[in-house]
Amino acid sequence: MADFVAKSTVKSAERILATPFANKEAMNTIIGTILSDNPWGCTPYLSGGENLPAVQKSAENYTGTVIYENNDGKQVGRISIRAPSSAAFDTTIANILANEALETAIGGTASHDSSEDGFSVTLKCHAASGELYNVAFKRDKVTVSSFEADSILSTIETWADTVPALA
Repeated sequence: MADFVAKSTVKSAERILATPFANKEAMNTIIGTILSDNPWGCTPYLSGGENLPAVQKSAENYTGTVIYENNDGKQVGRISIRAPSSAAFDTTIANILANEALETAIGGTASHDSSEDGFSVTLKCHAASGELYNVAFKRDKVTVSSFEADSILSTIETWADTVPALA
């Protein structure tokens, strides 16, 4: 019987942040800088006949909670929010908070509990060597995945060491 022969060694590494991002804006500021400045030296590439950027968002997700408290401060309801973008998340929260009919139906005053917000953005990157890999940012960690070359991790780690929020 034939054996399977490994063709590649795909790696993954994560950095747990000493202090989680305070909010999605803090994380998205770093994401915006990566997308505009390309600090990892990624290169544009062609896939399926389409020109793709060196670094691009491949996934994005935002979650949060609006709670409802009555006049005694007791929680009487909650709504969980999941949105595909930061702007959609903000719009959804604002619309729920402004909905007086919903407050009346639930029997409490709405507030956004941002301490429980979750957010993540995954970037797809094309290394100069031709390798594709992902860098996922979450509130409390950064994960580099689907890479083979140790130089990719080294480049990202060296860069992350210069960003105080990623300590």
